[in-house]
Amino acid sequence: MAIYIGLGANLDSPLGPPLTTLESALERFPAHGLHVVCRSRWYRSAAYPDPSDPPFVNGVVEIETDLDPAQLLEVLHRIEADFGRRRRRQWEPRPIDLDLLAYGDLRLEASDGGPQVPHPRLAERAFVLLPLRELAPDWHHPESGASIAALIAALPPAAVAEPLPAA
Repeated sequence: MAIYIGLGANLDSPLGPPLTTLESALERFPAHGLHVVCRSRWYRSAAYPDPSDPPFVNGVVEIETDLDPAQLLEVLHRIEADFGRRRRRQWEPRPIDLDLLAYGDLRLEASDGGPQVPHPRLAERAFVLLPLRELAPDWHHPESGASIAALIAALPPAAVAEPLPAA
């Protein structure tokens, strides 16, 4: 079963700039029972909803884990906190953001702080869909059944994410 995690950051963390933070977070995944199967390139996208905020660095990884979705979300939030994330308001600039995008074909409604799976805004985000396509070009949205190609084609022209140059 393919489990996809979205990673993003647009502020420095105690470890350094966004790219350094995200790479460091990935290095900590195995200690939490998260084993990276494959990963996308890193992308840059404008901050939302305020494009004057620093731009984001984003990517997607496929993982394997024995954790259920609620346990996985708890671990992702713990890793975020370890890297300085404080949740104050929606869509604020942040040193790290780890999102549970999809957990196989599972569909869950958010309740009692548990995860909503698939992520409710996954289909609206170029910075998620473009890196996800690198990992799973034949992926289909578990709710709508739409292919990743169709989801990307339906993005508004302003939804842009550009791959970062290789290091």
